[in-house]
Amino acid sequence: MAYEENEARAALADPAAAGVAGGDALPGHNNVFAHVETWIFDLDNTLYSHEAGLWPQVDTQITLYMCELFGLDAMSARALQKYYYHRYGTTLRGLMAEHAVDPQAFLDFAHDIDYSAVVRDERLRRAVANLPGRRFVFTNGSRAHAGAVVGRLGIADLFEDLFDIVDAAFVPKPEAVTYARFIERHGIDPTRAAMFEDLSANLAVPHGLGMQTVLVLPATPDPHREAHEQGRSAEAHIGHQTTDLAAFLHCAAGGASQLSDTRPIYDVLQRTDGVRQR
Repeated sequence: MAYEENEARAALADPAAAGVAGGDALPGHNNVFAHVETWIFDLDNTLYSHEAGLWPQVDTQITLYMCELFGLDAMSARALQKYYYHRYGTTLRGLMAEHAVDPQAFLDFAHDIDYSAVVRDERLRRAVANLPGRRFVFTNGSRAHAGAVVGRLGIADLFEDLFDIVDAAFVPKPEAVTYARFIERHGIDPTRAAMFEDLSANLAVPHGLGMQTVLVLPATPDPHREAHEQGRSAEAHIGHQTTDLAAFLHCAAGGASQLSDTRPIYDVLQRTDGVRQR
């Protein structure tokens, strides 16, 4: 109970610091997540912070792969890498379509990185463990990469499955067919599910299927992403937003409703957001 009280009172004392705001899951009697029985999480920059520095390593590995495959200099290889990414959704899909590249060899090379900056997160573990129902990781990366990350975070045992790009037949999010494959494989009712993502585009299909959608924003500026990808969104398919996933999950699971002062917390969250956005 001490953990739950500390989390809720932290939001009351400083909602901006906790990353919880109007449009987020709010503690109280009208919890919009009360019906949710399936919790779906993207991996990179969602379950862990960009500050761990994993994605820049993967990005560099992909560039090196392109250099070796085509005999290009780094600048030319990177330009080709980004061309495939924007045309096909992932560099791998472009390489498979145009050069019949072995996908497993590519994934092994791309994720041959240093994971030591990802450390056990007890706060996140408690928040995920407290969620009622089933839990999944749904990533455009590989199963090995996802397994390494959730293992180091100390949350691997909390998920029913890790759905990766191989399971998706190498068709990445946000393609609708990939969500359909995921939902069919695990028998998920999307109207009783919630999805957490750091990329707004990847939440459009889930929203259309009836899921609660949550955009996870960086708590600190990410130098490897465009500024417009890091701010709060007004897009209709974004149901909720947060810069603190653990605090958000705690509220979504209704932990704060055990406290006697949940209504003041609700009011402060709503009011503070209006001030913070000016």
